[in-house]
Amino acid sequence: MPFMVKAFYDHHPLTLTSETAKEAFAKAIAWHLIERFTDVSISDGIKKYTIAEFASVMALKEIANTVEAAAEVGLKVEK
Repeated sequence: MPFMVKAFYDHHPLTLTSETAKEAFAKAIAWHLIERFTDVSISDGIKKYTIAEFASVMALKEIANTVEAAAEVGLKVEK
């Protein structure tokens, strides 16, 4: 699934498309912290996220995938 990173530099919009969430997140962080671009966001084609929101969503997805994988192999997951 492609991800789109958007930002503004001196009131000019910038857009980049990335094939992975990891690449999109890395570019968003670089644009925000290193390049000092403003209004940096990441879109998955359905919803637009701030950097913090995207990090939370991806972390929750990773946790869900880990729990699901553990359940598939019969491991007991503590809640």
